[in-house]
Amino acid sequence: MGTGDGQFRFPWGIAVNGSGNVYVSASNERVQKFDSSGNFITKWGSEGTGDGQFYDSDGVAVDGSGNVYVADPNSNNNRVQKFDSSGNFLLKWGSEGTGDGQFNSPQGVAVDGSGNVYVSERYNYRVQKFDSSGNFLLKWGSEGTGDGQFYDAFRVAVDGSGNVYVSDRGALSGSNHRIQKFDSTGNFITKWGSDGAGDGQFRGASGIAVDSSGNVYVSDTPLNRIQKFTSGE
Repeated sequence: MGTGDGQFRFPWGIAVNGSGNVYVSASNERVQKFDSSGNFITKWGSEGTGDGQFYDSDGVAVDGSGNVYVADPNSNNNRVQKFDSSGNFLLKWGSEGTGDGQFNSPQGVAVDGSGNVYVSERYNYRVQKFDSSGNFLLKWGSEGTGDGQFYDAFRVAVDGSGNVYVSDRGALSGSNHRIQKFDSTGNFITKWGSDGAGDGQFRGASGIAVDSSGNVYVSDTPLNRIQKFTSGE
């Protein structure tokens, strides 16, 4: 806990680039970069609305060229920012709202092999897809319990085939407590999970990641555990 190099205040997001360097976003409005052994390399960010500033740096992702995308879900910003691998600001997009390219608490961000960017929104109950320059491509989702609907679209991940996984968290009894899988255009493929503490159940499915073999890892915050699944085909 702290504000020094290698210290954190609520580290929310983590991503790894092709060289094994690790990027961590935290609530002290910054991103830190480490090597694969955890040695500090660099940092960027401060509190504010300007380029390269954050009010709540959250989900983070890295594309194949090493560019870093950071979700800033606070109502003052409601945007995604893009940086190079050293933290130099490149571009940003988003504002508060429900329109295409607007956000209401963008928590999760992921990048596919073609450089397309997927952003999950907690309170617009949807996922939006953009190109690498932030141009809107498509969206899917609405509030509800049906296939392709969300109670809390919290985190998003993409596998090597371009399939998109979304943790539909919900922290209350009766919420969705599940993972949903879609193709790259938002067509529903499958889902799994229910409210509970058993194997394959969730109480607050939060972080999600996919490895090179297509296995899916989900952190369940209230139960203090991680579960590993097949790709859900």
